Amino acid sequence: MIEFDAERIFLIKMTLGDEWPDLLTVKEVAHILRVSPLTIKRWGKRGKLPAIRINSRGDRRYKKEAVLWLLGVTAKQVSSETQT
Repeated sequence: MIEFDAERIFLIKMTLGDEWPDLLTVKEVAHILRVSPLTIKRWGKRGKLPAIRINSRGDRRYKKEAVLWLLGVTAKQVSSETQT
């Protein structure tokens, strides 16, 4: 699991509300985690962040829940905290 400070986790919780899609692109995940898109692809190959391949080109998508799990946040916590 990746370690983030409390302020970063709070900002992520606020930005990952219900308006985010269930499947995120490599670029979106990299932006959220503040790492390179290449790092996201490497994590996928190593099984740290499993990718879903879509379309004939094999574009990668990542489940929002998997990204939240990496951050130590569950989807229920995010939706309940953003509603208050």
